Amino acid sequence: MADLEELERIAGAMLRKLEAGDRRQLLRKIARDLQRSQVGRVGRQEQPDGSRFPPRKEGQAPVPGGYAVKFLYPKGAAEPRLVFMKSWVREGPLLTGYDIEAGGIRSFFWDKVDKWLPVERDDQNKGAGKFRRKGKIRRQAMFRKLGRNRFLRAGATDREAWIGFSGAAARVARIHQEGRRDRPSLRSREIRYPKRELLGITSAERAFVLDSLLDHIA
Repeated sequence: MADLEELERIAGAMLRKLEAGDRRQLLRKIARDLQRSQVGRVGRQEQPDGSRFPPRKEGQAPVPGGYAVKFLYPKGAAEPRLVFMKSWVREGPLLTGYDIEAGGIRSFFWDKVDKWLPVERDDQNKGAGKFRRKGKIRRQAMFRKLGRNRFLRAGATDREAWIGFSGAAARVARIHQEGRRDRPSLRSREIRYPKRELLGITSAERAFVLDSLLDHIA
């Protein structure tokens, strides 16, 4: 470790001797390389030390609905729209299924239903089958959206290179990065999330940053 720290000190001194424009170009390349590397690590669900992210906590299994439903949604709207689903599941406060009128899978809050409508006998689950999601969310990798270039930004000046999350993604990332408390949804109680380091320099990244600098100077 002492040898690596000494090499980093020497590399920093060499970097400061470069012209501002040359230094900015190099730091921009380093930032983009780090961005790609961090996105890959998050996609593999790994901490900077190579260990796995703490797994997602298992929630309650969804309760399947055995009958068709038709209702107006949402409550309080000037012109609530008609929703018709022949197969669905209930997950906590949400009703999720194939919305025939919208032509896709949609979720609705039970307490925001404006009015439940009768369903004709001929429409009761006729050819509906059993609703299933395309893969359980709890089995999917976490941070699939956060680990994209549009949320994980990179940039540089002639003095520094940086990577970080922007907008609302920054708040979500900070909660997991530091293991903070938050509510999973508006109607959920506050919980503490396990620490998952979405940002962090690995030993391999430190090495390729030094390699990039030395190659550029050479």
